[in-house]
Amino acid sequence: MSLQSGLDAFQQGRYQEAVELLEQFCRNCSDRNSSEYLSAQMWLMKAYQGIGEIEKAMSLWQKLIVSENPQVRSWAEQARQSFPQAPTTQSSAIQKAGRAATVGVKLAMGGVGGSLVLASGVTMTLLFGMVLVLGLSLVLILGSNDPLQGLAIAIGITLIFNIAAFFLSPFLMDLTQSWLYQTRWVELAEVESLSPETAKVIRQVCQQKNLKTPRLGIINDQNPTAFTYGSLPNSARLVVSQGLFTYLDDDEVATVYAHELGHIVHWDFAVMTIASTLVQICYLIYSTARRLGRGGGDNKIKDAIQTAGLIAYIFYIIGTYLLLYLSRTREYFADHFAAESTGNPNGLSRALVKIAYGILEEGSRSQEPSRLIEGTRALGIYDPKAAASTGTAYRIASDPEKIGRVFLWDMFNPWGWWMELNSTHPLTGKRVRALSTYAEQLGLPTEFDMGRVVGEGKNLNKSKLYGNFLLDIVLYGAETIGFLAGLVIGVILGSSSANPGLTLGMPLIGLGIGISIKALVMFPSYKQAPETDILTLMSDPYASPLRGQPAKLEGQLIGRGDAGYKFGSDLKIQDRSGMLYLHYASRFGPIGNFLFGMKRVQSLIGEQVGAVGWFRRGVAPWMDLIQLQSENGTIVNSYHRFWSFILGGGSIILGVVLIMFLNSR
Repeated sequence: MSLQSGLDAFQQGRYQEAVELLEQFCRNCSDRNSSEYLSAQMWLMKAYQGIGEIEKAMSLWQKLIVSENPQVRSWAEQARQSFPQAPTTQSSAIQKAGRAATVGVKLAMGGVGGSLVLASGVTMTLLFGMVLVLGLSLVLILGSNDPLQGLAIAIGITLIFNIAAFFLSPFLMDLTQSWLYQTRWVELAEVESLSPETAKVIRQVCQQKNLKTPRLGIINDQNPTAFTYGSLPNSARLVVSQGLFTYLDDDEVATVYAHELGHIVHWDFAVMTIASTLVQICYLIYSTARRLGRGGGDNKIKDAIQTAGLIAYIFYIIGTYLLLYLSRTREYFADHFAAESTGNPNGLSRALVKIAYGILEEGSRSQEPSRLIEGTRALGIYDPKAAASTGTAYRIASDPEKIGRVFLWDMFNPWGWWMELNSTHPLTGKRVRALSTYAEQLGLPTEFDMGRVVGEGKNLNKSKLYGNFLLDIVLYGAETIGFLAGLVIGVILGSSSANPGLTLGMPLIGLGIGISIKALVMFPSYKQAPETDILTLMSDPYASPLRGQPAKLEGQLIGRGDAGYKFGSDLKIQDRSGMLYLHYASRFGPIGNFLFGMKRVQSLIGEQVGAVGWFRRGVAPWMDLIQLQSENGTIVNSYHRFWSFILGGGSIILGVVLIMFLNSR
């Protein structure tokens, strides 16, 4: 798609067409610093204004005003006057509720996140205890010194490696940052020019906590994020992306920096490094015991070693979840630190929502997810997988109540709690709720009426909410349940009828029935699928990752869904309310998916389409595609149910054949 086509459409007053052509050109342009790309961005901003998409125009203006190209910056300064109200920062649907008159007021957490000291202490004590018990058990079990010597050497190497990594990791991370993201190390004065309040917060916190100013970095990427790393507080690095200044107001940027300073003050990177070392040792003991258990020698010793290996693996799993729990707890306490040190908990709430919006916006302009966001997911202030629902709500919300509705799933759906167990970050709704309680303690109005959200959550149908969750848990194991039930029935009937075919065939029939029932629940009839939009789907507190919700969407395919995979078969669809991933499944399995991604996906990107599928909600929502139909008549069919019914039906038929064949002999 040529740039000239978009410019011609704009000059002729066909603004909607110009937007589509220029957006497509920008997505396909590989050099984001080229004059053609920058020109397309400038005219795209004008085209957005032409169709009344003022927020999008202002968002794009924010990027242009901080461009490294002086001519682009000059053009953006002149374009400032073309807005009804001259923009200074990303526009917001949220009316600011104000902030505390003074900072440093102590705020009660009210049980949110637990106790930081207790969480750290319990995690470290349990992990040390696990390692000690495993080590002693191996010492007492083994009679030979050689295996113990090998294990001792391995643990010693692990400890030495991790101690070295602890002190060297900041320098290694510096090299990685420079290589992958071209991080610029800047002075506090440059940060102050971008966000005056941020510099004030950094000076204030460092003075109060007797800290050196962290090494400050900026990554030239419009995906908004921030993270901290280091070994000791006085050698910490605090890195943000340029997108943080694009999408957030001055006071919001300051709260994000305060959050990251909270991680430094609490020694988070040091505690997490030590805890992760202990988890590694648990896994090392497990793998060593497993190897020793395979060798020759006394069977009693071998059995004991295998038992120790099993216990070590259990401790490793427990330790992994303790680490995740500790990580989530530290996010809550960093939020709390930011609220206290800035007196602006509402600002951080706004920042979290806008960061989600920024990630979503940048994702809509790129055919591949950001390498920065993917690579710093565990380090960053926000889990990008959770961005779709919150960012979608902010994108079109005229009031915070609409944004709050997407938090219902985070706060009340049992699947939210279950999936949070596997996440390094708390769910956004829970963080915003905690920050709202701090605002109330400071006597501030809350910008997100979480009281209303909590009230609405209390009125949800609890039997439906928890009944569906329990049903989902059962259905996840439907194949196993069906197989075991068939085995029991087969043994009972086989022993009474002397037909060995029942013992072999009934488990297969049970397995097939389990697969078929699960498929029917996961992929219900879509003949009456309602027309809806992405925000409505994301606002459903009863949504499940297992039970598919039939839906029809109208929108534009804006790129692939697979991170960095140019042959990926999944797609991203964008409608007037947000963005969603479409999961494609070929009837020919992975090979068919690969061929579809290689041959057809690229030709579909940029097309206006109608999509029918089953919506599912996890931390990240998605839709299992049934059919895609473009404006030019192209039809793509997806076959998620195909193999389930083939396997289910085939298993039942095989079981029946076995019973009949063995019964006839």
